[in-house]
Amino acid sequence: MEQQDFIGREAVADKRKQYFYPCTQHFYRDAPQLVRGSMQFVYDEKGKSYTDFFAGVSVVACGHCNPAITVRTIEQLQQLQHTTTIYLTQPSVDLAERLEEVMPGGLRRTFFVNSGSEANEGALLLARMYTGRKGFIALESGLHGRTNLTMSVTGLPMWRTDKYLDHDVEFIPRPYHPDLSLEEAASLSLESLERVLEEKGNTIAAMIVEPIQGNGGMIMPTRAYFRDVKALLERYGVLLIADEIQTGFGRTGKMFAMEHFDVVPDIISMAKALGNGIPVAAFATTDEIALALNRPSASTFGGNPVSAATALAVLDYIRDERLPERSVQLGERLKAGLKTLQARYPSLMVDVRGTGLMLGAELTGVDAEGAAALTDQVLETMKDRGYLIGKNGIGRNVLAFQPPMIITEEDIDGMLNVLNEVLAELDH
Repeated sequence: MEQQDFIGREAVADKRKQYFYPCTQHFYRDAPQLVRGSMQFVYDEKGKSYTDFFAGVSVVACGHCNPAITVRTIEQLQQLQHTTTIYLTQPSVDLAERLEEVMPGGLRRTFFVNSGSEANEGALLLARMYTGRKGFIALESGLHGRTNLTMSVTGLPMWRTDKYLDHDVEFIPRPYHPDLSLEEAASLSLESLERVLEEKGNTIAAMIVEPIQGNGGMIMPTRAYFRDVKALLERYGVLLIADEIQTGFGRTGKMFAMEHFDVVPDIISMAKALGNGIPVAAFATTDEIALALNRPSASTFGGNPVSAATALAVLDYIRDERLPERSVQLGERLKAGLKTLQARYPSLMVDVRGTGLMLGAELTGVDAEGAAALTDQVLETMKDRGYLIGKNGIGRNVLAFQPPMIITEEDIDGMLNVLNEVLAELDH
């Protein structure tokens, strides 16, 4: 596509206003029109390059248009593009077999869908079918999807759009509080969980958690927290669902983030990085629990040949390039650099947290509104200087660093140098 064929950022923004719903927002006051991607870089309609430190919210973990992956997507697209599960095809069963090899514990049965919301919806349904119970427990400030049931277990107010959500959900404090140590916050959360289980345990099907809360601000609990959670849940016959939509497939230094806590969930949901930009998602469980989902069901596009072939290529690339190990090494470098900036600009940056290449840097201001405005200003200036960073957190004041796992040390150092310049200009 020739450069003159691009309609330009203003025209794209105008069309969005005309034809999209008003809920569809975008970052930046002067938002570029992104037209091309190559590994850790994206390019706008004017030819400017940007180093991507957000990866579409952990999606393009192996890099934009990675040739080792896209070649296999194209091959499958040209051979057999679509069937449903009512026909026998090989890519989906090969993918299910490969997932069994990388999932923890006895998780081995997989149901393929298209998105993280669908995966979590299916996981919640499976828990109800297996236990015969209706209720759920969820953590405050978690995000699990935009369907009715996944929105019901979402604890971030800004994402709870529907006024008629399911009331059979008990929220407990997450194991984090800015005024407490992680150990103290974990204790408060566990005490709340135990109270809920004592009162309503026989009505609860499952507890759904993100091992690391992404949109909630990159919140990672103490190592013992989920072990204690699992022990409490087992006492009452309540299942544990691990929402690994953002955390799965090597980003945190483990194939699945729950492995950091030495806990095997009863059900696991996955999406995002599994397809590296091609829609593919799934929820998986044990042989025993899978028996509960036995009434006729299907997913028209779930596990179609193209998405399955792509996911197989992704798993091969993650293995061959040792991306989880790479995330550990590069994440340590990035986190150390962010910690240095925190020490240098304590009036602007108050915390750095997360693990691997899933890190957050919390900014502060005179009030919550000021902190959010500062975050937007940093994102805008970093974009102007060639770096795309995300944002999340309850107050939308946490810089989110979730780059493709093929990012380099030079990319990290370059971004940190520019971020240092930006913070220095803002540090009055």
